[in-house]
Amino acid sequence: MTGTSRRGTVPGLLSAHPIADQLPAVYADDDFALRFVAGLDTVLAPLFTVLDSLEAYFTPALAPEDFLDWLTEWVGTELEGTEPLPVRRHAVATAVSLHRLRGTRRGLELTVQLAFGVRPEITESGGATYSERPLGAFPGAPRAGLHVALRVHNPGSIDQHRLRTVVAAARPAHLPFTAEVTSTIPAPEGT
Repeated sequence: MTGTSRRGTVPGLLSAHPIADQLPAVYADDDFALRFVAGLDTVLAPLFTVLDSLEAYFTPALAPEDFLDWLTEWVGTELEGTEPLPVRRHAVATAVSLHRLRGTRRGLELTVQLAFGVRPEITESGGATYSERPLGAFPGAPRAGLHVALRVHNPGSIDQHRLRTVVAAARPAHLPFTAEVTSTIPAPEGT
């Protein structure tokens, strides 16, 4: 979560369920009792408002920003919490579909792209083939591995440690991996 958040009283918010309306008739003329429960109404009004609109808190497009930050952690997104609000809303909304793809090439690609805004280049060591004859050549490289490269204009703007953390969380669990950030601008020839 990006920071500490608190829900509190909202100036001018009236309670949807005033306590004075629920008191026994004997207290209807008691000024002290009515002022006392009016103070409680001020404290309880935001609670009733939240409960009346609770579904909106769990809808990524409608959730308050501080609650959305909590949801990003709750659903296990690979975000830092500093991303723009629309990116965080999208991450929460797509978390379930990304978890279904976790450990696949497509899931890794989508997770890295969501976290950094750049489509990664992914190189895998494996492969699949069939042969009509026995003892055919095995596809892929003899050593298992995965390489993820991000090509960006300014490689210094990408946190390499964070890239490794995101790749480690979204890759197939059994594959060792490497991750790098490189420039989209090719190096001049002869250097």
